[in-house]
Amino acid sequence: MNVKSFLLFIGSVLLFLVLGLIHVSQGQASSDFFSFWIEVWQDEQQMNFLLYSRMPRFVIGCLAGASLAVAGMLLQTMTKNPLASASTLGIHAGAYFFVVLFTIFFPSISGTYPILVTMTGGLIAALCVTFLVGKSLDPVRIALTGMIVTMLFSSFTSALQLLFENEVSGLFLWGAGTLIQLDWTGVQFATPWILSTLLLALIVSRRFDILLLGDDTAIGLGQNITLSKVLGWIIAILLAAVTVTVVGPIGFVGIIAPHLVRLMGIRLHRTMILANIVVGASLLIAADILVRLVSPTSEIPVGAMTAIVGAPWLVYLALKMSSRIQSAGSALEGKVRITRFKFFYSILAVAVGLLIIISLSFGGTSFTKLVDLPHELMFNSFVWDFRVPRVLVSFGIGMMMAISGLLMQTVLRNPLADASVLGITSGASVFAVLLLIVFPQAPFIFVPLGALIGALLTMGIVLLISAKSGFQPMILLLMGIAISAVGAAIIQILLVRANIHASQALTWLAGSTYGVNWSHFLILIISMIIILPLILSYADTFEILSFDDSISLGLGVKTSRMRLLMIILGVVLAAISVSAVGAISFVGLLAPHIARQLVGPKLLRLLPLTLAVGGILLLTADFLGRFLLAPKEIPAGIIVSLIGAPYLLYLLKKTNTVKSK
Repeated sequence: MNVKSFLLFIGSVLLFLVLGLIHVSQGQASSDFFSFWIEVWQDEQQMNFLLYSRMPRFVIGCLAGASLAVAGMLLQTMTKNPLASASTLGIHAGAYFFVVLFTIFFPSISGTYPILVTMTGGLIAALCVTFLVGKSLDPVRIALTGMIVTMLFSSFTSALQLLFENEVSGLFLWGAGTLIQLDWTGVQFATPWILSTLLLALIVSRRFDILLLGDDTAIGLGQNITLSKVLGWIIAILLAAVTVTVVGPIGFVGIIAPHLVRLMGIRLHRTMILANIVVGASLLIAADILVRLVSPTSEIPVGAMTAIVGAPWLVYLALKMSSRIQSAGSALEGKVRITRFKFFYSILAVAVGLLIIISLSFGGTSFTKLVDLPHELMFNSFVWDFRVPRVLVSFGIGMMMAISGLLMQTVLRNPLADASVLGITSGASVFAVLLLIVFPQAPFIFVPLGALIGALLTMGIVLLISAKSGFQPMILLLMGIAISAVGAAIIQILLVRANIHASQALTWLAGSTYGVNWSHFLILIISMIIILPLILSYADTFEILSFDDSISLGLGVKTSRMRLLMIILGVVLAAISVSAVGAISFVGLLAPHIARQLVGPKLLRLLPLTLAVGGILLLTADFLGRFLLAPKEIPAGIIVSLIGAPYLLYLLKKTNTVKSK
């Protein structure tokens, strides 16, 4: 460590001490900083309040911040990825899912062995990401894979929260990340785990220095690289798991702190660990100070604040990396497996017709006989006013989501892209939930209107930030990851403060076609009539964009302008879809890929089949949601997640395996 680095480290220690004094003097009491410290030494009650209320919160914040920072540093070393952390690799989402799962079904195990539950969840999520990524070291691809795995675990968590609302009602605040401590119990539990794990990291830190030299060099120096990597992963996951156990999932500290330490000029892992302990603790304590400045009389999750503060840092890193990932992405692949198109589409039309008839015939608890269905459609106002538009809107929204996903995948040259990956769904959800919670008595028609405004505003932010890079595919994806994190944080804040209105918001967030009517269908039809001809007229140009930028420019295509047009069309389709039925993911991911594997990558061939597959996916999900637990309904978004998750895992593995060769 040189003189400059040493002075910066000493400065960070002094800053930590100042933040600590400010933090423990904060509270719901109205006394200022100096008055508080004077009263502490004069009033025994104030001293007890400091020792048994504010100090546990401060200490757990220091332990959690240090753990997250060191875990992030080790994960960045293991993956050689500057975007790696416990949150971006899905470790937090996996740990949180297992906590919710065991709280519902195995509460005794969750209460007795909490660290085992969170460790198992985090380990499974990490194994998923490493298995799916394979040997790829591309930082954006790893971050995207981690985001998809996070989406999968989060969708399962949302399903459990919705179906078992009473059992998990106490987990909303904890699930957003909070430093609230009623006594020293949490500190006493976490301290031995965290200190012993940090000590182990210091002992084996030289192994991590050698790993950075490259695998071949490390082996030449006699290093057992497998053991080193296993140690690094286990230490990182254990630190993250202990943190989740006591304060919940808190993101972005593990990304920001290691980068700040590197900016200080510190390179050896032993000193990096010590510096990350100080910087990580300072970051989390500073975030908690901000939380209590913003809302001094009520509790806001500190995890939400770290996400809101940390997302711009991720944007900064993305823009900083733009010169290295300018040509990222490649032409989308597919095979023409269908030769008799007329026969295939005839069979497909029959299948769609049967699915629509089955969906129309099922009521709340029973099926209507086929011979009686025409009579019901003509004379039963309930069927005509509610069931028919629900079936038609489900199929139509599925089509719109599928086309939106197709456009996104084409422009981003990535088969894992859709509106949810770009953060559009998250932005729409924030505004919809805000309306549901702040104005619970307002007509429900304002919810889709708010979602539409949120989606369009989010699109504007993404495009504004990424315009400098010429709307590079990988930059757009990283913008989406950052905005999704901010959106999720804001939603967590809203849900924590929602009280009795949380279940309605959760239902909308899960994605439900309940309550759609003919006005939704009319909007859908008008949108498709306007947008589909535009897509068809630019189909050849859009298809060229799926190739490398140099090829597109060589063919005379103005890539930035055409990308912008495709993104706008895709986002408008997604915004209308989300505004009608809520935050349904995976349809836009799965439908284009299924179609591409059947008819190849040519856009004009893809378009009709993608429309059909998207409609079938969402209508099937809606029918199963009404049928499986009738008369109780499961939101269609949850069913789509359950259908799409296994296929998406396969797709992730296949995509990353092919690209790493």
